[in-house]
Amino acid sequence: MFAVQKKINIQNKRARFEYELIEQYTAGLVLTGTEIKSIRLGKATITDSFCEFNERGELFVINMNIQEYAWGTHYNHRPKAERKLLMNKRELRKLEKEVKNVGLTIVPLRVFITDKGYAKLVIALAKGKKLYDKRETIKDRENKRDLARVKKDFRK
Repeated sequence: MFAVQKKINIQNKRARFEYELIEQYTAGLVLTGTEIKSIRLGKATITDSFCEFNERGELFVINMNIQEYAWGTHYNHRPKAERKLLMNKRELRKLEKEVKNVGLTIVPLRVFITDKGYAKLVIALAKGKKLYDKRETIKDRENKRDLARVKKDFRK
């Protein structure tokens, strides 16, 4: 039998590398019973996912993979289904305007479960990085790592 984890924190680590994050929002997820059970077991990934508006102005997360629930019957969910995000109408209008006019994108950063048991998705309004920006990010990360090593050696 699977053990339910206390703290669920499913992250999209590639998002911070691929995109320059401008603004972050927290949105609720519309899920079925087997989907929330799989998330509570930590069986979800959001690395290749993105968010998109439909023609009615509703926001959906696309390509979010939630594995099928092990004890689900024929009522089990589809792993890569589009899932609706719940947000304030004012926030949705603002995001839709930014995406259409400025050409930004919305990427999911992490999935977590609140104290009340609801699944939430942290999304960010983001702008894609160019190749030289990514190289700069790698260089900064390596410099920080080298500096940490020097500090550690100095303390000894």
